[in-house]
Order: sequence, then C-alpha cells, then structure tokens
Amino acid sequence: MLKYIIKRILVALPVIFGISVIAFFLIRLVPGDTITALLGANYNEQQALILRAKYGLDQPLPVQYLIWLKNVLSGDFGVSFFTNEPVVKIIMERLPVTLELMLISLLYSIFIAIPLGTIAALKRNSATDYGASVFGLLGVSIPNFWLGILLIAYFSLHLRWLPSGGFVSFWVDPAENIRHMIMPSIALGTAVGAVIMRMTRSSMLEVLGQDYIKMADAKGVTNKRLIFNHALKNSFVPIVTVLGIQMGYLLGGSVVIEKIFALPGIGQLSLQAITNRDYALLQGCILLIATGFVVINLIVDIIYGFLDPKIRY
Repeated sequence: MLKYIIKRILVALPVIFGISVIAFFLIRLVPGDTITALLGANYNEQQALILRAKYGLDQPLPVQYLIWLKNVLSGDFGVSFFTNEPVVKIIMERLPVTLELMLISLLYSIFIAIPLGTIAALKRNSATDYGASVFGLLGVSIPNFWLGILLIAYFSLHLRWLPSGGFVSFWVDPAENIRHMIMPSIALGTAVGAVIMRMTRSSMLEVLGQDYIKMADAKGVTNKRLIFNHALKNSFVPIVTVLGIQMGYLLGGSVVIEKIFALPGIGQLSLQAITNRDYALLQGCILLIATGFVVINLIVDIIYGFLDPKIRY
C-alpha cells in the first residue's frame, strides 16, 4: 500500500505541474492586466511601467513562470497585488468556509442519497422507487444557482426563516452558523445527492442479483443482515468512485454558490481575483483546488482496498 501511495503521488506531481502551466498562461490571455485593473481610472503609462517593473510583469512570460514556480516550491505563493498580503495567508483565512460548505453538503447528500437509493432498489418498480427516480432526475436537472435563488426567495423572503446570505463563524455562534449554511449546502449538495442516489440504486440492484445473495437468502439469513452485511457493503465500491468525483464537483460548484449566498470562501475569492486580474491570488486558488482534487482521488483509491478484499495494490 505504501509503495502504491508513493507511486500515485509521483504520478500526481506532473499533473499539478501541468495545471500550474495552463493556469499561469491562460490567465494572461484575458484582456487587460493586473496593473490596468490596479490603477483603474488613474491609469498612467509611466506609472504603469514602474509598477510592472516592480512586480516583474515586464519580463517575458516564461521567465515570470519560472520565477513564480521557484517561489512556490519554496512555499512562497506570492503577494496579492490588491491587498499586499501573502497569498497563503489570504487563502488560509477563506479555506475554512469552503471546507465547511463542502462537508455539510456532502453529509446532506450522503444521508439523503444512500438510504433513498437502497430503499428504491429493495422496492423496485414501486411508488417509492418512482419517487426516488423523480428526485434523481430533478436533482441533476436543476442548476445549483437556480435552486439557491429559489431557496432564498421562499425561505428567506417569503417565510423569513433563514438568512439570505452572509457568514457567521461556528466558533462565534454555532446555531447562527448552521442557519447560514443550511440553504447553501442544500443548493450545492442536491445534485451530488441525486447522482449518488442513482448510483446506489443501480449498484444495489446489481448486487442483489448475484448468486451469493440468493444463496444467503435461501439459507435463511435475515433481511437486515443480508442488506447491511452483504448487499450494501459490496455495492459501495462504485458508490465511493462517484463520491470522489462528486467531491471535486463540490469544489467547483462552491464558486457560484458562495457568490449567491455571499460566503467568504475560496470560490468567491477566486471570482474576486479574476475580476481584479490578481494573478498571484488566482494561481494560488487554482493550485489549491487542483491539489485537493488529486488528494481526494488518492484517498478514494486507498478506501477501495478496505471495501473490496479482491483489490490489492
């Protein structure tokens, strides 16, 4: 297992390197640059030249990339052009918000999807099964930003039960923190839950049709033990695969949801960096998301070995 983990990390390094190259150069294809956005209406060509020289933006792009890469390898992701704060410091301040949003969204989707998918498989072609199918279809069809707007319109503006946006730290007021995170988590996690539910149902149906399940049923194994000890456990491998992919979706989907609900996380930070042409900050956010996706996939592969004894690395 240790050799496999080391091998996967070595394979992941070129991937992250490739992402850094693409991110660095694609950002600079966007019209305008950092200095133009920084000076705004006070733009002056002479002052712009001075600032470009100060930040090293007057050098060829390959040279700029190599300097930035060298600094990143030493743990220095640069300084934000607009706040003059270290990029690492800014990201670490915003990261807990995004991680909390991801965690609550994931828990919500799992607690809804796996029981619903399991029941739908056990009661195939029943009203429960059809209801679960409708939930899955609606979940993957409704865009998360539109669902977020509907939730705000109903629960905030109409019923006035929940705040429409903003963020309160869990350590300051736990109850208020949960109230602010309910709607964003539902908006972000519903599509993920729909995908997991559909996979759980199909995986369970496949496992329930296996000969060893029929044999266990014929031997008089109780339904509870048959479902939880045999069927559900053996259906988890494809579910975990989808779960790992969907966690990457949560990272990407948080950009829009954080903007709609005014959550000060990595997603909104990335949008601000794009608007301001803050190259260093945006590159740091992209690298963080890419690295997170690679780590999630590595964890999923390791979990395989515990779920399926036939898998050996």
